[in-house]
Amino acid sequence: MKIIAQWLLKIVALLVVTSTTSLAQTVDMKALADTLKQGGYVIVFRHGATNRDQADTDPLNHDNVSKQRLLSEGGRELARQVGESFKALNIPIGKVYTSKFNRAVETGRLIGGTEVTPSLDFTEGGLVVTPIENDRRAEALRKMAATPPENGQNTLVVTHKPNILDAFGKDWFEVKEGEASIFRPNGTGKAVPIARVQAIEWIKAAK
Repeated sequence: MKIIAQWLLKIVALLVVTSTTSLAQTVDMKALADTLKQGGYVIVFRHGATNRDQADTDPLNHDNVSKQRLLSEGGRELARQVGESFKALNIPIGKVYTSKFNRAVETGRLIGGTEVTPSLDFTEGGLVVTPIENDRRAEALRKMAATPPENGQNTLVVTHKPNILDAFGKDWFEVKEGEASIFRPNGTGKAVPIARVQAIEWIKAAK
């Protein structure tokens, strides 16, 4: 019986992983856009594509933009097109929260089409902050993903891979620059993941 129970647990675990991973594989963009038109969702973006020859060499001074890894021209243009696609698809964006790093702030402005609210809650910490602070930021992101937006709006959050991974788990290990994870707050303090979308898919859907 013990062997059978262990086998059943492995099957259940495989089904859960497959279900979560499939969010990034099969998305009906028309249906998703129609859903987002109604508002009520939280869209968590990893910032857009960056210059790979740059690094954050002054990571505790978020105002020192010259010492940060910045959006590449391609990343900036793709974020701008995603913002235009949201408008074309009539997806309403309400409040926009971002990391304090410029690459996230700029991504949020280009996609949301408005000013943003930068916050340490969504800023990459890593080894320059304590594990306690990294855990706090992960919890803050989970809480935001579970917070219902203003009526008829969707909340936009732009953050970093480590924050997303810490908040939502190992299935987000391969989250790409510009990738969006969409969550539905269920009203009981939980965030239900409904889709993961690459930046180019928004643009294709708007054509």
